[in-house]
Amino acid sequence: MLRLSTPDFKRFVQADSFDVTYGGGEANVAAALCNYGLNGTFISKVPNNAIGQSAINHLRRYGVDTQFIARGGERLGIYFLETGASMRASQVIYDRAGASIAGAEISDFDFNKIFEGAVWFHTTGITPALSDKCAVLAETALKTAKEKGITTSLDLNYRKKLWSKEKAREVMTRLCQHVDICIGNEEDAETALGFKPEGTDVTKGELNVEGYKTMFKQMAEKFGFKYVASTLRESHSASDNGWSALVYDGKDFYHTRQYEVRIVDRVGSGDSFASGFIYGIVTGMSMKDAAEFGVAASALKHTIPGDLNHATVSDVKELMKGDASGRVQR
Repeated sequence: MLRLSTPDFKRFVQADSFDVTYGGGEANVAAALCNYGLNGTFISKVPNNAIGQSAINHLRRYGVDTQFIARGGERLGIYFLETGASMRASQVIYDRAGASIAGAEISDFDFNKIFEGAVWFHTTGITPALSDKCAVLAETALKTAKEKGITTSLDLNYRKKLWSKEKAREVMTRLCQHVDICIGNEEDAETALGFKPEGTDVTKGELNVEGYKTMFKQMAEKFGFKYVASTLRESHSASDNGWSALVYDGKDFYHTRQYEVRIVDRVGSGDSFASGFIYGIVTGMSMKDAAEFGVAASALKHTIPGDLNHATVSDVKELMKGDASGRVQR
């Protein structure tokens, strides 16, 4: 997507210009994994014009393989971002009707060729929310990947401005039949799959870890997930959050260290956890270390403008060691 955000914490009605960048759930994950030294490929469809090419060039700049991106359709989806501060929440306005990806056909992608040599396939609940065609496309990709023995992961990522709760639950329940690793916060799990952690209210900063454990067990039992993971956000304000994660592997639960983050830009923080956790598992880390890597990476993302996480592996590992001082590095 094309992202247009107001500069300097301005409200939409104040803005005379927008900062321009590109991003989106799966694209953010692919770019982060390439940043960590892995090979990441992004699959989508963009218009065959200069704006579509600009989006592709943005990903190429960070090492993402874009050879399988289809060209065609009417336009690139846009979202407008007004960054909040203190008690004023951030606001997102979508302008995605008629986007090229929403009209993509299965015939636009040769999954046998795309999945050649792949070890992992990741997608999100945003893609199937865009259209019925995208829902079929996401399900086909997940099913094909599973048939080929490729690990599959899905970030539930419910977006109420894109589809209804009823439609989300119907589609996501179907998609999760082909998923190995499920990632999603408490709102995503409740809305998309019907599971809720008891005793949790993030708007009040109340988290009940035991409630998540019960929810994770229920999710794993129903869908056979190898891992279930959730970021845990304590929203003190739009500027300051507590940030940690909980992971379950069918036997053990692990709650990571909690970071107190001062937010510069929180968009893409969930994608940063997903990419960090994926990186950890792919490179042979234990579940605990992979979760710690993911939560440290995503804590750092809160301090970086834009959709993409530009924190390096060494940045993340330094934070994991306990250095959160923010001292100038000379």
